[in-house]
Amino acid sequence: MKEYLNRSKAFTVLLLAVLSSVFSSAQDLPPEVPDRLDLQTTLNFALENNFEIRRAIEFIEEQEGLIVEVKAQTRPSLSLNANYDRLDEGLSDTVGGIFSPNTEDWRISVDARQALYKGGGIRAAIQAQDLTRESARLFLASTIMDAVLEVKTRYYGVLLAREQIEVEEQNIALLQESLQDAENRLEAGTVSEFEVLRAEVLVANAQPALIRRRSNFRVAIDQLRQSMGYTNYRRDAENLAKVPEFEGSLVYDPVEFELFQSLEYALNNRSEIERLQVLEEARKAGLKIATADYRPTLDLVGSYAKRKSVFSDDFDAGPEGWTIGVEASWDIFDGMRRNGRVRQARSQLEQARIDREALRLQIEVEVRQAISEFMEAQELVQAATKSVEQAEEALRLADSRYDAGAISQLDVLESRVALTEARTNRLEANYRHMIAVENLRRARGEGRPANVDG
Repeated sequence: MKEYLNRSKAFTVLLLAVLSSVFSSAQDLPPEVPDRLDLQTTLNFALENNFEIRRAIEFIEEQEGLIVEVKAQTRPSLSLNANYDRLDEGLSDTVGGIFSPNTEDWRISVDARQALYKGGGIRAAIQAQDLTRESARLFLASTIMDAVLEVKTRYYGVLLAREQIEVEEQNIALLQESLQDAENRLEAGTVSEFEVLRAEVLVANAQPALIRRRSNFRVAIDQLRQSMGYTNYRRDAENLAKVPEFEGSLVYDPVEFELFQSLEYALNNRSEIERLQVLEEARKAGLKIATADYRPTLDLVGSYAKRKSVFSDDFDAGPEGWTIGVEASWDIFDGMRRNGRVRQARSQLEQARIDREALRLQIEVEVRQAISEFMEAQELVQAATKSVEQAEEALRLADSRYDAGAISQLDVLESRVALTEARTNRLEANYRHMIAVENLRRARGEGRPANVDG
């Protein structure tokens, strides 16, 4: 228990240091789209503005409020009460007819109450809320890691779409060179008009792919904006059409991961497992709360009151004074209501244990799947890199043989199309490798916000 509370305090420092400006800084950000944008700037913006992160922070605030509410049961309560009644003369006691009927009654009091004993339920409730707050902070940690993964994935998606445009533009440039060469050869009388027409068709057929790539680029930017929580677009035509220059490129960066070590790391570092452990402790406290109903309750009560005199309507004539005492109660039989609550609490505790075991298995499967995707991505990168080298060499040889008149223009065009396809495959392979690395790191529990572990 102490360990969880220490971690709770440490995580409070994290929240203040990293995310305290969530609501203030968002209003200070310039509304215009930036000229340049890199990955780190994108991540920093998302940490302050991502809607899931903001929602998780508000959930912590909700738990803080619940803790205040529960702790209020341990403190004295003070209330001001007053009442006024108008009575029928038939209900008034005239004291043997000496006094006139008393048709009015009033009372003003200040009442205080302090719980002395609630069967241990209050202490257990406070413990349960402290643990629930800790689970909310661990949920925030996992939410941050999920948001970071999503932002990185979509940022890399923007880079992929941008570089795919460059590949298509390079392809069209090569095809236009082939068309110009065919036109020059037609003027020299070495080829027929059919060769020129075929080159024109290839240039035209390459345009739709470029149009689709540009559309994908725009969609990728909007998806990234959604993950960042970037809502402050200025509603003017220039700003709406503005596209920042995204820094970075899809480069293969070889890394190594081992299955056994990854599994052990994940089971020891995933905040989701720790969160369910905390919730299990909270369920144990919930069982204590339910069993506390079987015990008596004891309250210290007191009041200071002034009431109307039965002999006079004068306010000053009314008696006043204080009372103090102890109230105790013990429900002997409540129709098995408490028994039902205890059964529910025990079932909730068992469900928490089942959820924790199920999560451990789920995480193991996630790590194994991520390792498999990582290995696949590595192999695809190696194959795509080799394919590009071969395609570039094939095009170089085709150009040489075409200049020597050994092959037709169609053979050269086929080599150029093959090179474009190989470059596209390499881009996609690099992208898949980068995403596979990020997914595996998330499955392992890497990137957990600092100070969560104290």
